[in-house]
Amino acid sequence: MDFELTPEQELIRNTARAFCDAEIARHAREWDRAEEMDRSIVAKLADVGFLAGWELDTISYSLVMEELGRADSSVRGIVSVNVGLVGKTIRKWGTDEQREEWLARLGSGDALGCYALTEPESGSDPASLATRAERDGGDWVLHGSKVFITLGSWADIALVFARSGGEGTRGITCFLVPTSAPGFSATPIKGKLGLRAQDTAELVLDGVRVPDSARLGGEGEGFKVAMSALDNGRISLAAGCVGIGQGCLDACVAYAAERRQFGRPIASFQLVQELIADIAVETRAARLLAWQAAALSDAGKRHTLESSVAKYYASEMSVRAANAAVQVHGGYGYVDEYPVGKYLRDARVTTLYEGTSQIQKLIIGRAATGENAFA
Repeated sequence: MDFELTPEQELIRNTARAFCDAEIARHAREWDRAEEMDRSIVAKLADVGFLAGWELDTISYSLVMEELGRADSSVRGIVSVNVGLVGKTIRKWGTDEQREEWLARLGSGDALGCYALTEPESGSDPASLATRAERDGGDWVLHGSKVFITLGSWADIALVFARSGGEGTRGITCFLVPTSAPGFSATPIKGKLGLRAQDTAELVLDGVRVPDSARLGGEGEGFKVAMSALDNGRISLAAGCVGIGQGCLDACVAYAAERRQFGRPIASFQLVQELIADIAVETRAARLLAWQAAALSDAGKRHTLESSVAKYYASEMSVRAANAAVQVHGGYGYVDEYPVGKYLRDARVTTLYEGTSQIQKLIIGRAATGENAFA
């Protein structure tokens, strides 16, 4: 498959790179230390068109995600969730009225969305979620809680997955829930290892009432909605991890050229070159895997396996790349004067959310063997 970028895609990548350097990268350390970013970044992301990423082809969108991941994964998460998990899901599953109500607002930054699937007792096994949705006339009443929800306290709309029927995957329904609804509350989670500037929250739904018109997809189709969203979200995340790898490579090349030991630049040392070469090769491999999944998405083909492969490899790669980058920097890699320590902290969570590496292996193994380890 040919992955040569078009002139338009090159322009998008260059635009994204210039924006990220000017508006994000120079603030990343400050925001990381404060555990909060300047919310004005949302309007800036909207102005450059990133929050309406569903209007781009998926490879172009992946290029944007890579540049955001290189600059600051906390900001990348805003776009990944608002576009990959929420906007694209509403566009696919929503009614004309739902698309008209929310897509323009999400794309303009007038509203943000969050994806509320994970619960305190339901992570890798979303089919066991306990949040309930009970019929009351023409409405639904929701009770339950969600945890580790990106944009949970910033969002205006939440895709909430709740049990509307029996046990298992067929008893789940998705709802578009305004976060201003009575009974909806969000508590920010602080003290994270990485993604420290990104809004992450615990949500509580205490008798939240929504009309049946807030249902996204059919009753009992929530699991399908959730999994289709993750197919898109994993492409976003894989591309963001490529950005971490590229950022580590750029930082290592620059540092190794200026740092001198034993009378010469450490870039001339064989074992330093080995560390840098590993980062370069693995980043390139992860990029091609992300683009493969993106190309299938653009072609309208099923890409569940390819998204899982890309997410698994790119997330694990980003951890290895950042760990090697700290090694190249030595003691300086352990303080935030240089970006590689933050890359390592931000990379670590990518092997956990949107399906752990172990869950990705089961998806890949199922495709390879025909046997379902989830059964």
